[in-house]
Amino acid sequence: MRAILQRVSSASVTIEGEVVSSIGTGLLVLLGVEDGDGEEDVAWLAPKIAKMRIFPDEGGLMNLSLTDCAGDAIVVSQFTLHASTKKGNRPSFIRAARPEISEPLYERFCESLGTELGKPVGKGRFAADMKVALVNDGPVTIVIDTRNRE
Repeated sequence: MRAILQRVSSASVTIEGEVVSSIGTGLLVLLGVEDGDGEEDVAWLAPKIAKMRIFPDEGGLMNLSLTDCAGDAIVVSQFTLHASTKKGNRPSFIRAARPEISEPLYERFCESLGTELGKPVGKGRFAADMKVALVNDGPVTIVIDTRNRE
């Protein structure tokens, strides 16, 4: 699994003109599921994100986690995070997991992150054409790949 974390002061997901998720301070998480990913990736990644110390403390240092600052999260499924651009100019998405694998893992990840935070997370809609808006705070953007956890 690959996740792009963006620390935000606000974020929202709109589908067909309807805002389906919105948050204030927190994280927008773009989540890509790769072939071979499984429950062990969810079990490692959700707590890692909840405890990632990327929010400012009273001194302005990045010492607080999403849990510490009671922030919210929106998770958006994004298969394009596994694009291969090695050959030619058209990306290949062959490494991205098929929907029958990735959708249940996306849903499981959202549930697990919600459990870590003690509240539900906002979501997009799997395979929908979404408009994602955000105000990146900092800017702070972190990439985490479960294949690089050791």
